Amino acid sequence: MAVTTDIVVEPVNSADDFPQIYHCISEAFGRQIKDTIWMAMNPQWDTPEGQQKGALGLLKRWKSGITTNKDGLPNTVILKATLRDPQDGFRPKIVGAAIWSQASFVSGYGDPPTNNPAAAIEEQIKCPTERRFAAQMYASLWSRRVEVAREKADRYYSMVESDTEEPRRRTSLAPPAIFTLDTCAVDPAFQRRGVAGKLVAWGLEEAQRRGGLECTTEASPMGRVVYKRMGFRAEKGAEKDLVYQVDEEFEARDKPEIVFMRTWA
Repeated sequence: MAVTTDIVVEPVNSADDFPQIYHCISEAFGRQIKDTIWMAMNPQWDTPEGQQKGALGLLKRWKSGITTNKDGLPNTVILKATLRDPQDGFRPKIVGAAIWSQASFVSGYGDPPTNNPAAAIEEQIKCPTERRFAAQMYASLWSRRVEVAREKADRYYSMVESDTEEPRRRTSLAPPAIFTLDTCAVDPAFQRRGVAGKLVAWGLEEAQRRGGLECTTEASPMGRVVYKRMGFRAEKGAEKDLVYQVDEEFEARDKPEIVFMRTWA
């Protein structure tokens, strides 16, 4: 892999970024790996109308859908990775994007995670059959992240409520949250240059800045190589691809090959 040193990774800072960001995501998830869940949630992604709708959806999330934790930090961070494009006067070009989310069931430590994005499914998918398919896929896809967040919250409450726990020690408890890599996508034309690694590294460093949060992700075969190099591991006994729990009518459909990975595995 030829690593490019002039990659700049930073949080999105302009509404004008989102058409390029959505283009990168759609080229990776739609055209390259043909992720059936993503494509179900992004109908007409390969049309001008679909591109505009997808970009507007990300913009809406960025402008009005992001909450903050108890420290005033955003619970969702949308990153862009840029390179200077020699074919466009060396202007910065967005070539990759990532979405990191702080999730927790403890108030002030993140957004409560869910494996039932019913509102988003209803908004994006009109066919009842396809809605059921998407709902069942997400129920499996995000189940382990929800469980891990719940385990951390239960452990935190157990320590806080313990009669033997001294109040002065409670502030040193591990944060009851996870920092989840929801999306990491690089335009296929700019892959194998170290862009994905930079997007992941930013999140790992931010997790440390937020008090040493554990990072998690649902990893595709392509992503696992990068994530493993950055310190992610599959849980013991769960190294094989996720088995989706879906109705019989959906069993023969193509499904993304996913392994849940975490930095403390």
